[in-house]
Amino acid sequence: MIRNNNRLPDNLPQLQNLIKRDPESYKDDFLQQYRQYQSNLKIFQLNPSEFSDSFGSLVMFLAQVSHCYTEELKDFPQELINLLHSQRANMNSLVRVTVCQALMLLKNKNLIEAIPVLELFFILLKCQDKNLRKILYNYIVQDVKNTNQKAKNQKLNTKLQNFMYSMLKDNNATAAKLSLDVMVDLYRRNVWKDAKTVNVISTACFSKVTKVLVAAIKFFTGLNEDDEDKDKDSDSDDNDNERVKKKSSTQVLLSHRVGKKTRKRQKKMEKALSVIKKNKKKTKADYFNFSAIHLLNDPQDFAEKLFKQLENCTERFEVKLMMIDLISRLVGIHQLMLLNFYPYIQRYLQPHQRDVTNLLTYAAQSSHDLVPPDTIDPLIRTIANNFITERNSGEAMAVGLNSVREICSRCPLAISEDLVRDLVLYKKHKNKSVMMSARSLIGLFREKNPELLHKRDRGRPTEAMQEIEKLEYGKSYARDYIPGAEILTAEEAARKKKSKGKNKKKEQAETNSDDSDNEDESDQEESWIISDSENENDDDDNNTDNDSDDDKDEDLNEASWESCSEQDESEEDSDGSWINVHHSSDEGELEIPDEVKNMDSKEKIEKAKEVFESRILSQEDFKKVKKRQIQKETENFKKGGRKRGQSVIIDSDEEKQDSELVSHSKIVKLHKKMKSDKADRLASIMTGREGRDKFGRREKRQNPFASTTNKEKKKKKNAIMLRQKFQRKKKRSFQEKQQALKKSLLRKQKSKK
Repeated sequence: MIRNNNRLPDNLPQLQNLIKRDPESYKDDFLQQYRQYQSNLKIFQLNPSEFSDSFGSLVMFLAQVSHCYTEELKDFPQELINLLHSQRANMNSLVRVTVCQALMLLKNKNLIEAIPVLELFFILLKCQDKNLRKILYNYIVQDVKNTNQKAKNQKLNTKLQNFMYSMLKDNNATAAKLSLDVMVDLYRRNVWKDAKTVNVISTACFSKVTKVLVAAIKFFTGLNEDDEDKDKDSDSDDNDNERVKKKSSTQVLLSHRVGKKTRKRQKKMEKALSVIKKNKKKTKADYFNFSAIHLLNDPQDFAEKLFKQLENCTERFEVKLMMIDLISRLVGIHQLMLLNFYPYIQRYLQPHQRDVTNLLTYAAQSSHDLVPPDTIDPLIRTIANNFITERNSGEAMAVGLNSVREICSRCPLAISEDLVRDLVLYKKHKNKSVMMSARSLIGLFREKNPELLHKRDRGRPTEAMQEIEKLEYGKSYARDYIPGAEILTAEEAARKKKSKGKNKKKEQAETNSDDSDNEDESDQEESWIISDSENENDDDDNNTDNDSDDDKDEDLNEASWESCSEQDESEEDSDGSWINVHHSSDEGELEIPDEVKNMDSKEKIEKAKEVFESRILSQEDFKKVKKRQIQKETENFKKGGRKRGQSVIIDSDEEKQDSELVSHSKIVKLHKKMKSDKADRLASIMTGREGRDKFGRREKRQNPFASTTNKEKKKKKNAIMLRQKFQRKKKRSFQEKQQALKKSLLRKQKSKK
């Protein structure tokens, strides 16, 4: 009776709840629903494109209670897989999503193996159903992540990677693109962060599908796809080509800088920025890990194939630019020999070329020590001839000088002495950006190869310049010592001297204490003889104690005053001017003993070798060595030290090391102040008015409450009240002027009578 009232055959959620509580009691009801499912399955197979709500609800019901009747439903998962394999293209979209969700539920309950289900889901990515692809993509990524959360499932990972490798070569562009996105997402989640994943992704760089090619290159270059610009699940390339490109916030700001600054344009820009901010989806931060490029099996072969594809490429210029970026990273990081790449990029280096600053960055990025100087020399000369000339603007000249500096920092032998000295002459250019770029080039060659500079541009010789070895192509500079470690030997010697001095002082103090004890005993014997009374003795003792304390205080004050006076004398110049001096006790400063200053270069090397062979250096020792090396760059070699008053502030955490990538900001760095817009000009005007009287004509009256004159009242009257007066001031004709003059003369004659 209860079952009839509840209508269990028709109420599947209620029956599902009851079966999970007591499977044995409701087994007959379950078998009834299972027979109904089998009959609906046969009907659905006859017309799979028609929507069947009853079939979808029965599939989900059986998937929910499948763990309660494993024997009865042992063939149920395979039936669903066969149904999707045979009818996936003709199935109704809603029913297809329902069947996929049922398989996900069975997989989560471990009632079916993971590999057949995941391979089926990858095949279903070919379906023209955007919602289904989104669901499958999220499930595949999350399921693989959960499977490898506790321990790596190498069997599953290997089979899926092999299957994805075949999917990347599939003719269906959408399925290949989503398979690539799955691998990239798993790599960024640190699930599949191995060499096999990286090398499988590298095969996508040679895909004929533009979307797959761009996604693979962006993975290696660390660029993220903008969801607003490109839809991951677009079904055709025609939609991508006809798609309207939306502007980013930086493009809106740059476009506002050009043209007249008005309030209307300002409001339009603010509105555009607010719309971009509102519609922008949450994306991950820029991600780039050098391990992706380092894990390539054969980077030389990969770079050669990619460059060959670039030469025959017919894609858009943006895609070519991305390929050039990837090739330059490969060449620079792995120090590859790709000599044809430099003449190829050389033909794009013109000031009017689109994205020329990026191309200059890639040219600097692809240069390294092992490239023959004859190969890069034409590249540098092209930059010098096209950019660093007086016919170009100051910005173009500064960009050219910055590019030459970045290339020479990685390949110092690639430039000739004549060209260096010609470029250095721009150090006195009227444009500040050009001047600073030329000076930075001088600073580079002072460290790398001072012989190329003119003698007047080398600066004062320092200890670091004396240690610079002559550059030769292909020579490896391997040292069997740590430069600057000679400071540690001097410190050890100074410590030994201090310890010996302390021991002598202790011995002297002990001998003095013995003598004082003998004197005290003799004084006590005399006190027994020459004592008058106990009270007098107490008074004398108190007085002597006070006197001794006063003497100690006076001695301390005199010592501190003498030390202060000596310090003041050391800080005072011969002219009486005060100089700010950083003492050895200050932070970041390292005191150099005289022994180290007087050493020759050979003696320093021998001492550094002794330290390297005799002891293990600690972190504090490495910090001292680093400070010593930085001090060598500032100390004058001929005069034996810094000038008096010249301070060197050393940051122990600062490290001078070249990055594997060239920053774009180093190429476009300009020291010229850009033209301010209307808002900045108004802000500067308002700040200048602060603390100033109100501008305008001052009032002559002393009493502000006094009455105003008729002339002042006219200024506050309405225009209609003064309309008659304005009409009088109109331009009169010659006849009107004659009549007015005649009337005025007659009026004057009458007034005289």
